[in-house]
Amino acid sequence: MKILFDCRYVRFPRHDGISRYSASLVEALSALHPVTMMISDERQLTMLPDLPWVMGPSPTGPLEPFTGARINKFAPDIVFSPMQTIGPIGRKFALVTTVHDLIYYTNRTPPRNIPGPVRLLWRIYHLTWAFQRALLNRADAHLADSETTRDLMVQHRLSRHPITVVLLGTDRPLKLASRTRPRGNTLVYMGSFMSYKNVDQLVQGMALLPGYRLQLMSRLDGAERARLEGIAPAGSLEFLNGATDEAYQSALANATALVTASKDEGFGLPLVEAMAVGTPLVVSDIPIFREIGGDVASYFEPTPESFATVVRSLEDPKLWKRQSALAVQRSALFDWQIAASALLGVLEETYLARLRNRKHDG
Repeated sequence: MKILFDCRYVRFPRHDGISRYSASLVEALSALHPVTMMISDERQLTMLPDLPWVMGPSPTGPLEPFTGARINKFAPDIVFSPMQTIGPIGRKFALVTTVHDLIYYTNRTPPRNIPGPVRLLWRIYHLTWAFQRALLNRADAHLADSETTRDLMVQHRLSRHPITVVLLGTDRPLKLASRTRPRGNTLVYMGSFMSYKNVDQLVQGMALLPGYRLQLMSRLDGAERARLEGIAPAGSLEFLNGATDEAYQSALANATALVTASKDEGFGLPLVEAMAVGTPLVVSDIPIFREIGGDVASYFEPTPESFATVVRSLEDPKLWKRQSALAVQRSALFDWQIAASALLGVLEETYLARLRNRKHDG
């Protein structure tokens, strides 16, 4: 079975969420089965494992709907895409796609890093379930990051094909000493500044947390930074503006808590990254965070007052130490090797099902 793994969403020089998902999963999968990567820019190779690769088209190009026909020349038996948007038209191979979330049906502002024409198409695409349904039904099977997303797919009848939940993984320290509450009162936020992320609630809550500092890891423009600084008490925000992996890990290792007020998510990888190093979670009370954080996370209602109250509860050293230890235990559920093994099972089953259908049709 020749597997082609779509790595065209890998970003350089620094991973974002989908990029890290692609790079981590393809590396873990390659330890179980030979795999060829498909990239769209040779600079992506600096962010990927040393594996065979081929050059594919840009995933944001106007001919993306015809990508299936264009990559037939690589003769894959099956293609795995970490997104659901790979063009299926004209393909001669089995195809497994991934649905990470359905956020943009309720929050229709598209990501800022895609071209203007694609942003327009993005908005049109998310006006109805019909486009998503038509696209997903052109694949053979799907991965979902969570039961929350899988259940939404079933609720809206988005595909007639199998949907398998495969949890994301994270890198965990080989050895992690039992932690005690850090002396400083530092909160870490990792994520974008799109409206559904609800970062304003965190920033407003800082007025109720004198002596605390909120570290914001991701890139943002000057206007947004100035707006947030106008909401928060002076000196309570620290902007990392695109922290390196090393800076992010250091921040987590010294944080009182990882915090997020998101109104919706498909998974929540920063929660897992924090749990892996024993950093407690203070997160909004939404279904996906309940699924990921279980009874390890501390949940708050959608008000700055509730956020501040939950943060304050972790000032108890005994409670903090307990939540830290539980976080490390729960993080074992999220493992790239486990994810790769589950993915390989889906790929094998999908490939064999396609062969059986061909024999039946023949």
